[in-house]
Amino acid sequence: MKINHALAMALSALSAGLLISCVKPADDNKAPEADSQKVAQDNAASTSAAEKDSSGDKITAVDISAETEKTYLTHVANDIVIPAYADAAKQSDLLHDLAQKYCQQAPVSGDELQALRDQWLVLAQAWAGAEMINFGPATASMSNLYINYYPDERGLVHSGVADLIAANPKLTAEQLANESAIVQGVPGLEEALYANDSLDAAQCAYVMSASSALSARLKDIEKNWQQNATNLLAIDKTADSDQGLNQWFNSLLSLVETMKSNAIDQPLGLTGKAKGHLPAATAEQSRAIINAKLATLNEVMTDPVLTAILGSNNENEVADNLSTALADATTLLAQMPEDLGTADKATQQELFDHLTTITRIIKRQLIPTLGIRVGFNSTDGD
Repeated sequence: MKINHALAMALSALSAGLLISCVKPADDNKAPEADSQKVAQDNAASTSAAEKDSSGDKITAVDISAETEKTYLTHVANDIVIPAYADAAKQSDLLHDLAQKYCQQAPVSGDELQALRDQWLVLAQAWAGAEMINFGPATASMSNLYINYYPDERGLVHSGVADLIAANPKLTAEQLANESAIVQGVPGLEEALYANDSLDAAQCAYVMSASSALSARLKDIEKNWQQNATNLLAIDKTADSDQGLNQWFNSLLSLVETMKSNAIDQPLGLTGKAKGHLPAATAEQSRAIINAKLATLNEVMTDPVLTAILGSNNENEVADNLSTALADATTLLAQMPEDLGTADKATQQELFDHLTTITRIIKRQLIPTLGIRVGFNSTDGD
């Protein structure tokens, strides 16, 4: 079962159908001429659409000083990004502690198994929020695949975790850390906790090891951000460029686009043939995961520091539009079943449409108002 690190990461990325976007020097990042023309055309169309808001009026960018930008990005690092990773690590630690407590005498079932499942869901929601940070050490090292291998379109987690437990009934965290991303992190724990009515000694060993290894990985990412936030968010370069703002808001845009495509559209087959599965499908808790992502977006987009920047020209329409769109999506989601796959198609489509509206507001109103641009890694076709 053991797989070389580099091979494991490559297999994981390919199997998950992931597209990893890297920033390279201009000379190393040239596309073929036809592709370059298409990119230019797409960007021209995007810019044209972004110049107008929903009422047809031209967007006027707010004047953000280098000092204001530096203050905001420092706030993002210290009060949003680092706490997000810290919370995910904390929830993984709590799951590990519960597993150690209940697994003293296997098998584990009933209320004790339910307590482990409940804590897993809190952990899964914490990571769902942290996934808004689509750059930095988590993605650069591909640790995000070891934390959340998704979408698992070929069902590799199910068989991989079962095979690993059977082959290593006394698995340790150190041994697990050297295994493939397929058998680690949030999905692996979900498989172990929800695929069985009780946990035997080998399954207990897996849960303890997987939660411990996950905690260590999350704490490493948190520490990296604590030590390198200035560089990661280009906080010291605000006088020269908007690199940090571009990274941050395109990361948030990517969260909505990826959620809309991989977690809603494709598994529900809304615009094409069904592909992959909903998040937390084994646990039948897809609503909780999508809600955690929306809650994160709402917190970030209605953040007082950001709204003060947006309102600096006495124009609060963008913030109001975002707040309304997020509230509409959240209200609809609250009315849907825990397993979104059991909702009727019309309601599923309505949720998809709400996410499309949020995407459009971010692209066509928020980003132009901030005087930045939509990145090339934008994948949504709205």
